[in-house]
Amino acid sequence: MNMPDSLIPKRFLFRFSAPCLYRDLLWTSDGAGLEEEYRLVSFAELEDRSTPADVRAAWSEAGIVFSVRVVGKRQAPWCRAARIEESDGLQVWIDTRDVHNVHRAGRFCHRFIFLPRGAGRRLEKPVAERLPIHRAREQPRPIEPGRLQVRSEKRIDGYLLEAFIPADALTGFDPAEHPRLGFTYAVIDRELGEQTFSVGSPMPYQEDPSLWATLELAR
Repeated sequence: MNMPDSLIPKRFLFRFSAPCLYRDLLWTSDGAGLEEEYRLVSFAELEDRSTPADVRAAWSEAGIVFSVRVVGKRQAPWCRAARIEESDGLQVWIDTRDVHNVHRAGRFCHRFIFLPRGAGRRLEKPVAERLPIHRAREQPRPIEPGRLQVRSEKRIDGYLLEAFIPADALTGFDPAEHPRLGFTYAVIDRELGEQTFSVGSPMPYQEDPSLWATLELAR
């Protein structure tokens, strides 16, 4: 992709890596409850982009958990389970082999979407889905319905969203042999805009693993 220098995101010029800390207990009936130490660094500040979402993550051999606190909202998040890709919420891409020299996803690449609401008769229940990655050469193995866990809390200025991805929902997840994951996220909000970990739009990060950063599974 050829782009004028003025349009090339600064994050495109660097290869980023950030730690994701270990936690013995990832998920309970009350969710994750990740403390400040699990907050992921924000690279969006390199491009003077706003960061309305506090994104945290932790891992163990049981899987990976994420927590997102979105602030500064005046409107309720727009979420529809039937239009999940257009909805406000958290999208996560994970490559359990951390390969950055290919432009099409393989079977170790995953895409998950979590919404704070959008399901149920009143659209108030959270949503968790794994979706295929566009143009992928292969898809990861199927997962059983209900394996992904999600919970949310409505806040006066936004919402809290927590999500758990179990190890068996991640093809090739092996922290001992492969402690580095290809990774990016996007917090999508019609009111506040897009916040991403690595490069954001208009770069095709949604389908190109070479544009993802690295998450180091640290103890």
